[in-house]
Amino acid sequence: MKKLILLFAIFWINLSFAQQFEAGNVIPEYGKTITVPHAEFKVDTNLAYKVVFDIDTNFDPAEVNKLVETAARFLNMHEKAGVDPENMHLALVFHGSATKDVLNDASYSQAYPETEKNPNTALFHALANAGVELIVCGQSAVHHNVDPENIHKDIKFALSAMTALVQLQADDYHLIKF
Repeated sequence: MKKLILLFAIFWINLSFAQQFEAGNVIPEYGKTITVPHAEFKVDTNLAYKVVFDIDTNFDPAEVNKLVETAARFLNMHEKAGVDPENMHLALVFHGSATKDVLNDASYSQAYPETEKNPNTALFHALANAGVELIVCGQSAVHHNVDPENIHKDIKFALSAMTALVQLQADDYHLIKF
């Protein structure tokens, strides 16, 4: 139910503010943001942002995973707010139904015959080029028959999502769970 509410909120925000969304500077093709000129809670531009996104849902295999695009939005909006991109360290951990999102184009189109390629491929390249660590749960991969040879080249295998999440949080990464 929470995921449906999140999806509705994202949809409603997109409808309400469509003309106000702007491309970012870190990943211009993804993660458009809105300027909030009257924000009372100020962004700490000196903070080293260490964030891990827990990605466990695939909404529509024909579209970019909105949870993955949120990482691009995080980078873009904080850079616009004055945070140096060198002070932003992000990781995405894929598991559950999002596990197949990490497939390379050929394997993705086999898993989802209605698609010609993985819609997340270009976003993965952009995130990896921005220094974002992309990790898939080995347990979920085995469960979903995802072979290491069939994943996107920028994805790393972990023993499990739990392991990756615990280790990243032990390294002072802050968890964002949708």
